[in-house]
Amino acid sequence: MTDTSSSVIGFIGLGHMGSAMAANLVRKGFTVRTWDRDPEARARFAAENGVAETAAFTDLAAADIIVTMLPTGDVVNRVLTDGGAESLINTLRPGSIVIDTTSSVPDGTRALGAALAARGVALIDAPVSGARKGALDGTLVFMIGGDDAAALDRATPVLSAMGTRLIRTGPLASGNAMKALNNYVSAAGFAAACEALIVGREYGLDPAVMVDILNISTGRNFATKVSLPRIVDRNFVGTFSLGLFTKDIKIAADMAEAAGVTAPITHLVHARMAEAVAALGGDGDHTTAHLHWETQVSGHE
Repeated sequence: MTDTSSSVIGFIGLGHMGSAMAANLVRKGFTVRTWDRDPEARARFAAENGVAETAAFTDLAAADIIVTMLPTGDVVNRVLTDGGAESLINTLRPGSIVIDTTSSVPDGTRALGAALAARGVALIDAPVSGARKGALDGTLVFMIGGDDAAALDRATPVLSAMGTRLIRTGPLASGNAMKALNNYVSAAGFAAACEALIVGREYGLDPAVMVDILNISTGRNFATKVSLPRIVDRNFVGTFSLGLFTKDIKIAADMAEAAGVTAPITHLVHARMAEAVAALGGDGDHTTAHLHWETQVSGHE
């Protein structure tokens, strides 16, 4: 495996997840140049991690490896391609690597990979699971897709500084496909668990008792273990936004349709989540969907 401890890492996106991930790279001894469209986020990261602020976005072109953690694949594409001759896609050195940890549409990832490859730059898609806690602790799971074996090896020390499980899923865009499907399965469990809680309430069941029973019975899943206790406590502090969660489910539903697979549950779960986004907006935590759904009991609206 190639030693990249002396590599310069450019990190784009200092939000909820990115700031914690970039901080782990700094702690592991990498030279990190960070960027965010919010100057306050850039200044805060520099102050909290004892690093210099990157003077200009174009300075990232000197990085050996660029890591992106942004809301959508479309944003990733704009960040890399906007700016004409001065854009990153036109100024990154041949032989450099872009690691996109954003949850993106697989087809968009493949198109971006082809555009970067034409400039001699390798793209790796490496979306994550583990939420904010995993980002803070450096225990994220990475689902890694890529076509360049040497680039994958060079990226491994960087990813290892931010996560503990690095799973190669196959060719470019396979990581994003896996992430969307994982989040769809998670959302299906979440929607079912919330519906059970609401139905149980109408039959006089104590929600806290329901959660205890679900978690020692066959109905247990991530939502019953993590999300439902927070809902019972009316704790809707943000961990993963409703809008981004719903976006990932839409990717999964679209994948099924594009593949010609009959997958009605993907569309039902997306419709249920999208309804909550329409009612509440997408900025709150995904658990806030329960606040909308619990008002939909006949006679209680």
